[in-house]
Parts: sequence; structure tokens; C-alpha cells
Amino acid sequence: MLLTSAATCLALNLYFEARSQDILSQIAVAQVTINRVDSPKFPPTICEVVTQKGQFSWFSDGKSDRPKETEAWKRALNLAKMILKNDVQVTCVGSSTFYHAEYVKPYWAKTLHKNCKVGQHIFYQEVGS
Repeated sequence: MLLTSAATCLALNLYFEARSQDILSQIAVAQVTINRVDSPKFPPTICEVVTQKGQFSWFSDGKSDRPKETEAWKRALNLAKMILKNDVQVTCVGSSTFYHAEYVKPYWAKTLHKNCKVGQHIFYQEVGS
């Protein structure tokens, strides 16, 4: 899929990372994506963050990156546009630049500060950030 705008890239990340979750959870996932753009340790644009190798499993899993659930895609796109326009945030996520689903145990989580859990994701930031 050709990624052409920040809203499209953010919406794809919301769709593939959190489409089955509530709005607050989707906003939290979006916040991490935007926090990465704001960090010198990650690429400077939303599309580059979303497509960065090894960061979001949906992008490099070999499966189609085209949304199949029309209503979920529309919701993700509308939410992405709203977030980019209004800087909506989830307070406990803060400056988190990492998260994972609660049912996985990534090796890197031990090296980060756990900020909070929102929906099915646990959010982290680097120690000292």
C-alpha cells in the first residue's frame, strides 16, 4: 500500500495495532507513534516511524497492509485526522515511545520504565526520558 500522508500512516497503525480496542486505547497507540516522531532516536515523520523496520509487526509480517474491515478503517482514519488536528493525548502514556500487547513479553520491556496499561497495551518510556 502506498503511504501518502501522515493521517493515512497513523490510521494504518491504529487499524492494525488497535482496531478492536476502545477509542482511548487507540489514542494511546497514536500518542506513542507521535512521541517517536518527536524523539531524536526515531525517524522524523509519522510515515517513517510507522514503516521503520522491526518496529510494528503488521508492517513487516508479509501479509497485506490493506485494511479489510471498512468500518474499522473509517474509524481509524477519522480518529487519526482528529488526533493530528487536536493533539489529543492519554495522560498516563506521557512520553512513552514503546508499547506491547499485554499477552506478549518482549525482551526490551525490562530495560524501560512502565508508565501504564491502557486497554490491551502496556506503555513504556526510556529511563531518564
